[in-house]
Amino acid sequence: QVQLVESGGGLVQPGGSLGLSCAASGSIFSIKTMGWYRQAPGKGREYVATISSNGSTNYAYSVKGRFTISRDNAKNTVYLQLNSLKPEDTAVYYCYCYSGMHYWGKGTLVTVSS
Repeated sequence: QVQLVESGGGLVQPGGSLGLSCAASGSIFSIKTMGWYRQAPGKGREYVATISSNGSTNYAYSVKGRFTISRDNAKNTVYLQLNSLKPEDTAVYYCYCYSGMHYWGKGTLVTVSS
């Protein structure tokens, strides 16, 4: 079992920046991929970004060049830096990891509004 706890959400103005973090605990030795998904109001959950255990990254087209995912294996933590935020980035952001099974955090709300 892996537990994921997100932090760092909040309210930010369009064009602003925000940093999210997600700490993993439990059977962390088996974690391979970590990442982020999001769910906007009234929409389904969508992929944002992932990072493998060796640091290889992938991004959704909608966030590429604006968001940066990183990972600290020593701290069992994955980060997401959100820059140049747009109102359409408003969503609950969920931390994700794969360790033979899929695990999800409870989510943290990011609201982009003036």
